[in-house]
Formats: sequence, C-alpha cells, structure tokens
Amino acid sequence: MIKLREMDHFGIEVTDLARARNFYCDVLGMRFLQDLGRDGMLLRCGDHNVALHLNPELPPAPPDRIANPLGKAHHAFKVSPEDFAAACAGLAALKVPMHDPVNWGDHDCLYFLDPDGNLLELINHR
Repeated sequence: MIKLREMDHFGIEVTDLARARNFYCDVLGMRFLQDLGRDGMLLRCGDHNVALHLNPELPPAPPDRIANPLGKAHHAFKVSPEDFAAACAGLAALKVPMHDPVNWGDHDCLYFLDPDGNLLELINHR
C-alpha cells in the first residue's frame, strides 16, 4: 500500500490562462508562483499549490452544475467566518455563478463556478 504524506497540488483545466490567473489570484487571493511553459502556471493557496493547465477544447460545464452542486466533483477551500461572509457578498457582486450557502450544522459551504465552469467550494468550519 502507498502511504501518501500530503497533497502537493491539484490541477484545474482552463480555456484562458490570463483570465484564470485574474480570477484565482485577484478574486480568490491565491499567489502566482511560476509559469509552467506556455500551457500552464502554478499558484499557491495556503500550504498547497494549484496548477492551472490550458485546454482550449475544454467542454462547457453542464447547465445544472451550479444548480445542483452536491455530490459533484469539486475543489474546496477553507476560509474564516469573516472571509466566508465577505466572499458571499463579493462573489455575488461580481456576478459569479453560485449556489445559495449550505448549512451543514458544524460548517457552512458556498459552491460557485470559476470562469470555465469548474465547481469550487468555500468552507467555513464553525
């Protein structure tokens, strides 16, 4: 059996690297680390990395992805209670497609889409 130590990074396919960098860095607050050639870049999120990979042929997101996000593949990020409230308001102001916040009892989550329709989640553990 392989014993994994921790997550190093995960990759997200995007159709426009400049637009994705703006969203992930300017909106979500990730930090640019390095270019990965002309087809990708590496960003920093807390103690982990996120790789953005160019795929101009990425199919469009299914129309119900944000309407029914539970149980679908996604990437989740922890935020503080203050940042969770600010994110709900900020993403709405930017007209980012999102689902109403979900109260799971011990935590809240907010599902939303990046510009390419990748499903993302913010988690606020109470």
